[in-house]
Amino acid sequence: MASTVVDDRLTRSRLHLVIGASALGFSVLYFVSDVWELVGGGFSGPQLVLTYLAEAAIPLFVLGLYAVQRPQIGVVGLWGAVGYAYAYIFFTGTVTIALVDRAADWDALVGDFGPWILIHGAVMVVAGTAFGGAAVMAGVLPRWTGTTLIVGVILVAVSEGLPGVVQVLAAGVRDLGSAGMGVALLAQGWASAKKP
Repeated sequence: MASTVVDDRLTRSRLHLVIGASALGFSVLYFVSDVWELVGGGFSGPQLVLTYLAEAAIPLFVLGLYAVQRPQIGVVGLWGAVGYAYAYIFFTGTVTIALVDRAADWDALVGDFGPWILIHGAVMVVAGTAFGGAAVMAGVLPRWTGTTLIVGVILVAVSEGLPGVVQVLAAGVRDLGSAGMGVALLAQGWASAKKP
């Protein structure tokens, strides 16, 4: 019986470490790709590959962040995580199109997708707000991380059309929320792994 408890704790600890490292690492990678795009004055092949890697990981680590907060995060957290993951599956597809079509910048890509960008942006805001709010209520991870995610997704939406540096700062707030969740999970995983 004691062996099973230790095995379960180690499995959970490893899960926390993997999801935490993913949330932290890919959030930082996403921010770096945004800064690269800003400094470069638009898209470039290597920058888009970086964006693709970061965005493709978001659905996986967000669902992982949901899973480690169960059952406290509840149904709102589930729907928020699923909606947020779905939005980023779409946005990862837009990066693929940008790579294939060699789109010059975000404005050119928005022109290619028309209202679909707006629709999926709205899904991202609603779902990100739901997920962040559910994380705050759950209290499994530091509450500031959920609040920061909420503020970040809203800032990303309202900064559309503003200067690039403002948009990157808004994205940085969003990325800080998920990176903070990752750091908290890493800390929990390390603490759990050290227990005898």
